[in-house]
Amino acid sequence: MAILAWNVRGLGNKETIRALKNSIDKFKPDIVFLSETKQKKRYLEKIKMKMKLVHSYYVEPSGLVGGLSLWWSKDTQITILKDGKHFIDAKISVNGEAEWFGTFIYGPPI
Repeated sequence: MAILAWNVRGLGNKETIRALKNSIDKFKPDIVFLSETKQKKRYLEKIKMKMKLVHSYYVEPSGLVGGLSLWWSKDTQITILKDGKHFIDAKISVNGEAEWFGTFIYGPPI
């Protein structure tokens, strides 16, 4: 299993989207966590489809600040337990293996 986590600092730039696609093609992650997306769900869904990932969960940005995206493959099962401005808490299983819990966090270091 592979997880790609990236502070993308906004996905409005074509170069950033190209770099993300290259990383996903190279590492073939089961789960992709993007922080500081600065984009709404509708726009992010279009990008996710280009990345050939099936499922998604979003925490919307506050204006042009923040935003979290969690994308995962068809062989990954994720149940979202809780979310907040800076985190997504989930129960995860990949390829039917044992379940585990993951918290995807992005926030101020203080």
